Amino acid sequence: MSRMQIGCQTYTWQMSGEKYRGRVKHIASVVSRAGFGGLEPEIVMLGDFYPDAGRLAGALERSGLSLAAIAFVQDWQHSQETDEERQAAETAFRFLDRFPGCLLALGQMPGRDRSALRERQQNTLACLNAAGKRAADRGLACAYHPNSPAGSLFRTEEDYRVLLDGLDAVAVGFAPDAGHIARGGMDPVKIFGEYRPLIRHVHFKDMDSSGGWAEMGQGMIDFPAIVASLHETGYTGWIMVEDESPRAESDPDAVTLDNGRYVRERPLPILKR
Repeated sequence: MSRMQIGCQTYTWQMSGEKYRGRVKHIASVVSRAGFGGLEPEIVMLGDFYPDAGRLAGALERSGLSLAAIAFVQDWQHSQETDEERQAAETAFRFLDRFPGCLLALGQMPGRDRSALRERQQNTLACLNAAGKRAADRGLACAYHPNSPAGSLFRTEEDYRVLLDGLDAVAVGFAPDAGHIARGGMDPVKIFGEYRPLIRHVHFKDMDSSGGWAEMGQGMIDFPAIVASLHETGYTGWIMVEDESPRAESDPDAVTLDNGRYVRERPLPILKR
């Protein structure tokens, strides 16, 4: 059986605004009931559970969940980290010392536009590599998660080439998101296969034919094919489900429970082969 595991990202609840901020126990309970094995919270969703690592560890243990990753999001607009960005990274590093094996999922806030694109991409890469090198020196694993809003710096196939040629692959791995790949005009199955050696962490969200976010299994992305490819190539990391559909915004608990059923019926049997 594969060592790959499937969990949930907290952005599904983050879309509801302040309603679920800091409600880690509630979110963990739903994720556990849905049959998932781990959680990847955005730091902003942790409330008083950050940087209190012991408190978070207790809440997850009571729900039978692992902390798969934390999402660490910064602007990274300059040729080197700002003092604030560097200090935020150091706080995250200290927090993760409490969770051996937990990954630091690096993300960037989308800008307003894509002006001065190459310069801004190189600035981001310099900051990612610097933060990743410090994390690696501390024994922590990192991976970068590109996104796809209009102002994102890494959203097209050409951008991905710039990104993955420029990352320090020893310090910073690749955390592809099937939905963001599709929204950037790419084939997720192709991208996962092409960059498989760099993949350390995975996000799944579904997209419909019009480019809107869909519930898991109701869109156009072939998740079983991606899972089969990862399984066949020995991937042992996490897949995090991150539903951003309209129903996820209005009822994240129910969508998560439905996603759990989809995972049990479609991708999970592949991992038992």
